[in-house]
This record gives sequence, structure tokens and C-alpha cells, in this order.
Amino acid sequence: MKKIKSSCGAFMGRGHKQQKGAEENAKMLPKAKEREKQEKNWAGKLKSLVEVVPSRKKAAAKKDKSKNEAGNLLVMETNRKKEDGERPAEEIICGFIEQGKFSQACHYISRLEQPGSDGVGDSESLYTLLAERMWSAVRKALDGSDGMLLQPLQSVGESLNWQKQKKEEWLSSEQGMEPASTWHPNFWEKDLEKELTQYCTAQIPHFIPTGDTDDTALKQHLNQLETTFLLSLKHRSGAFKEAGLLIPYSRCCHASLFSHLSTLTDSEHCTYSQGLLVYEWCLKAYKRGSGTWLEPRQSSQHPDVQSLTWIILKTEEKLLAVTRKEVAKVLNEAFNIRETPCTDAAIIQMLTEKTKAAQHISENLREKVEAVCLEEYLSFLGSYENKVRSVLQNDGFHGISSSLQIIENFSILRTIWYKLTYLCSASTDQNAKMKRFIDRMEDEITEHFLKTVTSEVKGVLKNHFQKSDRGFGHILGFLKQSFLMFKKEKTDKYQALVKSVNNIITNEYMQALLTASRKLSVQRRQIVSKMEEDHRMLHTIFKECLSPTAGALKDHIKAVLELIQAPDAEGMKIALISVLRQFPGLREEHLNTVLDIKGSLHQEDRVALLKIFHDNCRKIETESNLLFEDIEVKPGMCKRCCCFCC
Repeated sequence: MKKIKSSCGAFMGRGHKQQKGAEENAKMLPKAKEREKQEKNWAGKLKSLVEVVPSRKKAAAKKDKSKNEAGNLLVMETNRKKEDGERPAEEIICGFIEQGKFSQACHYISRLEQPGSDGVGDSESLYTLLAERMWSAVRKALDGSDGMLLQPLQSVGESLNWQKQKKEEWLSSEQGMEPASTWHPNFWEKDLEKELTQYCTAQIPHFIPTGDTDDTALKQHLNQLETTFLLSLKHRSGAFKEAGLLIPYSRCCHASLFSHLSTLTDSEHCTYSQGLLVYEWCLKAYKRGSGTWLEPRQSSQHPDVQSLTWIILKTEEKLLAVTRKEVAKVLNEAFNIRETPCTDAAIIQMLTEKTKAAQHISENLREKVEAVCLEEYLSFLGSYENKVRSVLQNDGFHGISSSLQIIENFSILRTIWYKLTYLCSASTDQNAKMKRFIDRMEDEITEHFLKTVTSEVKGVLKNHFQKSDRGFGHILGFLKQSFLMFKKEKTDKYQALVKSVNNIITNEYMQALLTASRKLSVQRRQIVSKMEEDHRMLHTIFKECLSPTAGALKDHIKAVLELIQAPDAEGMKIALISVLRQFPGLREEHLNTVLDIKGSLHQEDRVALLKIFHDNCRKIETESNLLFEDIEVKPGMCKRCCCFCC
């Protein structure tokens, strides 16, 4: 910096040599006086020559000769004075720089760069000094100093034009080469933009959004931007326009503004409503300025218009990014597998509020917000599938409750999608994709849930009739609690799911009963007593889980109990026909096992009952309920296999 500040002094220092020459000239003053005296003598001689010659022709000839000699003397003297009073080029350039005549200085410095000039080494130092004075003039224009003149700023613009022209000349020359990378004027444009950007950034009112920043505080800041920042920039723009520097000035103003707006919308604390405020402010400020903030609108291709349009588009992108982030956050929190899901109404309300707020600004923005909501919803489903598959790896009671909750979640997600398609314009492909996805996931989860229930119930019932533990009651209570937490209305799908679980339990129960009764030596009365207790508990739980309008459950246990507890053979025959009508899947080995549990049955009564079975089972085998069909009784375990086993 010291080098730059002392540059002009260095150039003026060369005047010492000139001053020394001046001292030598002072010594030569007597000679100069003597020459003046000679000139007077010459003039006197010329005059006497004109007066003395008698012949007009001769006099004219001598007069012309005298004039020529005198003129030659004057030219020689003038040239000598010029040579004696010549100033160094560096001193002239420094004078132009100090006077704010930067473009003239550029031309003089350029001459020093010509081949053969002895000032080539000084050009870079002069360019450095020139740049320092130019940016000083720019700062004065920005500060609005009273001493600021328009001429230096205009000369800055002319200098930048000179730099561009010089570069084009080099490129169009025979060599077709760019200026050297070290050529100082190459950096002028960036240096100017740096000065302008620093100034514009400093004019922006201080504001840092935090988690406590509310919409009111942001509105106040945006209003302050408009009343102070934009007005200040517009006030300064006139001088830069006259100087031909409006384009870089506008570009730097817009860059500073966009950088600040980005800090508002990029902040982790920026909410959808705050992003909407910033976007709306940009649009309103743009419209109030008839398309520009710094000067009247000229055309859509005007750089100012293009810059502002770019700012609005970028702000819109950030607003949509905030929308996407908030929608994803709400959906992830609402459908956390470990927590109770929210209702579909809460999600729809959130999405509706966003679209209506966007519609308040423009219909075009509303459509874009709707599209983002739909895209993020579909994206969430993709990520949710991965979470679901990790949960499906869990078994046991936890797997049962999680699967039920996931089934409920997908039921809610389906409802949300249908409502969302009324709110937004979903494409046919999106709608079809959504339906296929939810159908597939519901089927997979339901299958996993039923398999888990089957496995758990089978394990509990394995020794149920041998021990007096409460395992069966515990799992029934857990299923009741899980079903009652199923917040979804008792839809047909829910009813079918509860009935499927009931069928699994009764089917496994009968399997365990028919298998255990052939092995056990316990009293038949104890088995019947346990069946009655289990049946009451099972009936109560599933009745509570189902809606009052649900149809009656097919009940294996009740049918078998009625057959066993019939008071006589005739009663058993009536009960058997009822069982066969309800459960056409009943096989002969099943009936034999049940009759074994009955215990006190005469042989002829057993034969009569088996005959009724054979007479009626074929007639009703087309009935739909074949629950007994999957219950297996191993032939070798029947006590009466010699007569009745298959």
C-alpha cells in the first residue's frame, strides 16, 4: 500500500532530474538574453533591407528572403522552448489521475506499454494508482459526499469501457491473444463489483432469524428493507446510470439483496409462513417498481428485470423446499410406528392451510405447493415402507401390536390420499401408483399379523390343557387391548381382521383340544370346565372388539360344548346336525375325539351318531365354513381306532 501511495510521489520525484536541468537552464539565461538581442538585430536588419532597396522587385525578393529567414528562426526557437519545457509522461499521468480524468490517464499509460517505450516497467504501478483513485471516486459517489463530482464517476465508466475495448483489440489482432493475466485492468470489473457489493451489504438492516423469530418481527424487517435499503439504492442509482455503471451497480445490489434473503429462507428456523412472507414481499416490491427496483422498467430482457425475476424464482424454490421439509416432518411425526398415529383430519388440515396460504398470493404458487405436497406424500410412503419392513422382522407380542398399528396407519394414509386428491390435482398415474402400493402393503402386513397371531396362540395352547397357567388368557387380553387401540372406525376391513383372528384362535384351540384329549388321563369334566371358561372369555373379548352391528362369529368351541353337554343321545343327535350345518369341514376323526371327551356314551349311541354323520356330511359339504378342515387328528392316537378311525 505504501508503494501505491508513494507512486505519484515517485513519479514527481523524477522532476528532480528536471529541476536539475532547470538549474542548468538558469545558468544559460545570459545566452538566452543574447539570443533575444540577436533576434532584435535580425528584425532591424530586415526592416533596413526593405527601406534601402530602391528596386521594387529587388526589395520584394529581399523581403521574402528576410521573412523566410526570420520564420525559420522563430520555428527553431519554438522547438527549442518546447524541448527545454517538456514534462515527463509519468507526471502528466499523475496529474490526470489526481484531477479524476481516469480515462485520459488510461490512454497515456497505454502509450508507455507500446514496444520501444522506456516506461513499460512503470505501467503496472500507474495502473495500481489509477485503480485506487477510481475506487475512491466510487466510494464518494456511494457515500453521497458533498464534494463528489459526476465527472470522476463518468471517467470510471469510460475507463472500464476502455479496458473492454483494449481487450477486444488484442483478441481481434493478428496474434489473437488475450491480455496477460497480470495486466492490472483485467481485475477492474471484479474490484468494482467488490466495492459495490461491500457497500450494498453494509446498507442492509441487521437481522438474524432465530427460533424465537415470529412472523411479526420478520414483517417489520422486510418493511425496513423497503423503506431504507431499497430507497437508498435507488437514490444512488442516478449517478451510476449517468456514468454508464448502472448494470454493475444493479447486479451488485441484487446480489447483496438475494444473499440476505437467502439467509432468511435458508435458516433452519424458517417456517413455511415466514418463507411465504419473504416471497410475497419480493413480488410486491417488484410490482410496485413496475418490474425493477432501481429504474423504470424497459423490457423483459433488461438486466434489472432479469435479475429481479431470478431473485423471485430462487426465493420461490426455497419456499417450496421449506414446504417439502415441513410436510415430511409432519408425516414422519404423525406416523411414528412406536406412537399412536394422528387422524387423517389433522394431516388434511395442515395441507389445506398451506395451499390456501399460497393461493392468497397467486394461483400459480398454489399449484406448485400442491404438487410439492403430493410429491412429498408419495416420497414419504417410499421411506415408510422401509421402516415397516424393519418392524415386520419383530415377532411376539410386540410384532402383533406394531403390525396392527401399521395396518391402521395405512388405512389412514389411504383416506388422506383420497381427500388429498380432492384438494390437489393428482395425476392418474400417481393415483394408480398410490392404490397399488397401499393395497400391496396392507396385504403383506395383514398376512404377517395373522401369521404372528397363529404362532403365538399355537405356542400358548401347546400345554394349555395340561397346565393351569394363564397364558391363553394373557394373549387374549393383549389382543383385546391391541384391537381397542385400533382407532380406525369399525370398517369392513377391521371387522374381517377381527373375525380372522377369532377363527385362528378357535381353530388352534380345537386343534389343541382334539390333540390333547387323546393323550390326557385327566378327568373329562376338567376339560369341559376349562373349555367353558375359555369360551366365555373369548366370546366376551371378541364381542367387545366388534361393533354391535357385526354378524355373529362362527364358534367351534360353543358347538362342541353343546354336543358334549347334551343331556342324552337324542340331544346329541340334534346338536350333531347343527354342528354339521355350521361346520361342514368336520371329519369323522374329529367326531370320535369329541365323543371320547363326552365319556359316558353307550356304544350303540356312538354308532347312531356316526351314522347320522355319514348321512348328513355329504349333503352339506358345499357350505362355506370349513374351519374344521385344517384341524388334524393323528389316526394312531384314537382309542377306538379299530372301529371308527379312518
